[in-house]
Amino acid sequence: MDFFSRQEEARRRSRRLVVLFAAAVAGIVLSVYLAVRLLLAQSGLAAGSGLFHPPLFAVTAAVTLLVIATGSLYKTASLARGGPVIARSLGGRPVQPNSSSPAERRLLNVVEEMALASGIPVPSVFLLEEEEGINAFAAGLTTGDAVVAVTRGALERLSRDELQGVVGHEFSHILNGDMRLNVRLAGLLHGILVIALVGYWTLRVTGGGRSSSGGSGRRGAGGAIALFGLALLAVGYIGVFFGRLIQAAVSRQREFLADSAAVQFTRNPAGLAGALRKIGGLASGSRIRSANAEEASHFFFADGIEKRLFGFLSTHPPLAERIARLDPAGASEARMAAEPSATGFGEGALAGLAAAAGGAAAARLTEAVGRLDAEDLDAAAALLSALPRELTAAAREPLSAQALVLGLLLDRRPEVRERQLAAIAEGAPPEITAELARLVAPLGAVAPKARLPLVDLAVPALRRLSPPQHERFTHLGERLIAADQRIGLFEFALQRLLARHLATRFASAPPEVAAPVALADASAEAALLLSALAWCGGADGAVAAFAAGAAQLRGIAPAALVPRESCGLAAVDRALGRLDGLPPAGKRALLAAAAATVAADREATAEESELLRAIADALGCPLPPLALRAA
Repeated sequence: MDFFSRQEEARRRSRRLVVLFAAAVAGIVLSVYLAVRLLLAQSGLAAGSGLFHPPLFAVTAAVTLLVIATGSLYKTASLARGGPVIARSLGGRPVQPNSSSPAERRLLNVVEEMALASGIPVPSVFLLEEEEGINAFAAGLTTGDAVVAVTRGALERLSRDELQGVVGHEFSHILNGDMRLNVRLAGLLHGILVIALVGYWTLRVTGGGRSSSGGSGRRGAGGAIALFGLALLAVGYIGVFFGRLIQAAVSRQREFLADSAAVQFTRNPAGLAGALRKIGGLASGSRIRSANAEEASHFFFADGIEKRLFGFLSTHPPLAERIARLDPAGASEARMAAEPSATGFGEGALAGLAAAAGGAAAARLTEAVGRLDAEDLDAAAALLSALPRELTAAAREPLSAQALVLGLLLDRRPEVRERQLAAIAEGAPPEITAELARLVAPLGAVAPKARLPLVDLAVPALRRLSPPQHERFTHLGERLIAADQRIGLFEFALQRLLARHLATRFASAPPEVAAPVALADASAEAALLLSALAWCGGADGAVAAFAAGAAQLRGIAPAALVPRESCGLAAVDRALGRLDGLPPAGKRALLAAAAATVAADREATAEESELLRAIADALGCPLPPLALRAA
């Protein structure tokens, strides 16, 4: 199953989740009404006869729905800031990108390699300091706010191969859209849980109906309220039961898929199987002791709560079954997953894209989206090893990371660079200017293929800036580009990447979700995007390149090439904002058209690959850096 099919499956699971949630809410509303009706009838306060009383049902249903909706919306809003909120709620602390702890450094290196190979910015890393069990999770709404968290037990007890297998499992959830579904599920289930909490606090306030003073009427009223609270508690926990059932239904099969993906990523089923075996042999297993573990149980790598009385409520398959599927000696499925991808995208990715044309180029690119294999991982590890240590160290420090990114924007023409450095000197603090001066020489020697990966590496450090520091950094970048008097392909790709992946941290409100749109209704935006790509290849072949891309859309896009003067990067940016609302099938078709446009002249430069990646990233489709293995 490819990335787009998995995304479509995630959309179907989301719709199924809403249906299951609606059924659970309907059951809760009916139960609350019956409890209220029986209590009022017993006290003689209910008017009319019979079980069904329409006015009472309407009021009870409205209040119950309001409580559930308020609880769900509150939780969803609190999670809108993404993975860090979830990690901190479970007792996690951020692992600093420049940590010198050997164990933390090993974890950070594994996450960095996996992120660079995937073509996404490095996620923030959290450590659950107080958790002795072996467990991990990935959380967030997008790759821009994703976190990878591991327990202290996992950090100390797992070997590097085992840790890589666990992190690979979590990256599968990041790449396949499982994280967003998990967050939605947590928000919805909290609304159900609120009913039980209301019942609990009602019992607390009334003291269970006991009263040491007051008349019999007051005691009777207190008893009735306490009985109502008890009924709410019972109804609430029935709702919680069905909520856990929904968690299990949504989560179990995804864990098998993530295990299989992790084996494909690492080509080492023994690593992941070894981690699962250690969980089975550890007294604390994979248990998470945080008070919030129950609500987040569907996030974890392995079951994070006490063994359930009913196995069908478990959010994870049994350890023995997962190990059996992964064991190299007994699971042909795991061995098949470990084989290199048969898509033909493996060797010389950029060269392969250039050698293909039309449908072949489109197939190569769309098959690469969201796909990560051991060759990608090896290429990312080799890139990290080959980069000058002063650059990788700079990418992990907030101050130096700003200078690093600004340095990547410097023009290679001496006269332009002088204007840019003068613009920086006017607005930057002396320490950034000094760092930039120190990094200019090593940055000048960086190959084009390493530029965006370096930015990906710097994202966690940039997230540690304060809002005023981030505002100043953004302003300095704009001044550099203005001094250059043009926005090149790399500058556009860099701006898009940083804007998308820092927005959750620094925007005043969570980023807006693009409105759903069909590709046929966004044909003008698709035509503009393909035209911009066609003009990038040169004026002589622009018409032919556009035709090659438009052919992939089967007549959806207008046949005419948009004039070059109308294809500015600001217009492309607006078009991408609307195209982000396409369904997975529409995004597949659009990226296929983009690949065919770039490959029409059978030449694919590093700059064009960066632009393709920026387009894919803007559409929420992680694309491994095409140039890494080709170089």
